[in-house]
Amino acid sequence: MKTKRTPLRQSPKKSEGGFEKRPENAVDRNSPQPRTRGVRGDAPAAPAPRRKPAPNTGGRANRGAIARDGRPLAEAKPERLQKVLAQAGIGSRREMEEWIAAGRISVNGVTAQLGQSVVPTDKIKIGGRLVNVRFTTTKTPRVVMYHKPEGEIVSRDDPEGRPSVFAALPRIRGGRWIAVGRLDFNTSGLLLFTTSGELANKLTHPSSELVRDYAVRVLGELTLEAQQQLLNGIELEDGPASFASLQDAGGEGANHWYRVTLYEGRNREVRRMFEAVGCTVSRLIRVRYGPFNLPPQLKRGRVHELNEVEVKALVRELDKMIRPPETPQEST
Repeated sequence: MKTKRTPLRQSPKKSEGGFEKRPENAVDRNSPQPRTRGVRGDAPAAPAPRRKPAPNTGGRANRGAIARDGRPLAEAKPERLQKVLAQAGIGSRREMEEWIAAGRISVNGVTAQLGQSVVPTDKIKIGGRLVNVRFTTTKTPRVVMYHKPEGEIVSRDDPEGRPSVFAALPRIRGGRWIAVGRLDFNTSGLLLFTTSGELANKLTHPSSELVRDYAVRVLGELTLEAQQQLLNGIELEDGPASFASLQDAGGEGANHWYRVTLYEGRNREVRRMFEAVGCTVSRLIRVRYGPFNLPPQLKRGRVHELNEVEVKALVRELDKMIRPPETPQEST
């Protein structure tokens, strides 16, 4: 039986002894030049150039030579601690100020102080845990409108275990939803949320003068004298308060509806104002907040998210409203 032979490549020319005769390449082992492997018959290949390392953009602890805005750290502008934390979506600027005052935040191992400024190299911790912060960001924040029903609390932690509005919001990564203002447990209607603490601060800033519009149902009717009193202003335990407008919206039986507007949002302010003139509020619905109206098709317990174009337009308008007027230059 014949054995099938595997074809072999032709062997190079051999010497008399039957062994391959390799070219004589003398090697100087005392030479300082490193040995390189080259292609037979060609010049030795040059070593591959080393890849340039990617620039360090700060990382989790904001370390490195380059800030998040691409500028060297030596040129990075210090920013207020509460502003930086708000930009990172950790909370509103007001919340961050409260946390700083309570001693919950440290910078480089030292308890932070109100008004303190930080730079990208600083290590910021909340409750002993390192946080990832941004000094500048081009990412458009997210904004949602939520139709809050009665019986939900605007808080993540409630000792009584009541339902929270945050349970109905879309899940996000690398941040958290921040409520723009609040509605009490028995109040329903429009509630805004955003991922930007800076935007939340602009929406609640007194200089923005954003109107809050409420539909109020009371037991009985307001007298003309009581209506005028609510418009002129009444004294509450936390200071004077007044409605910017008050309109009769009709009603049947013992219940009567009114539409009221005001430019601030203190705790239970609308209810306390009506109670001050002897009326009990049986139902309270917020139907407008600044440029946002409660959509008729948005059912209770549902959310509607603004698109990127709408959010950018909102930010531009708020910047115009809050930016202080420029001082005119004197003519010479």
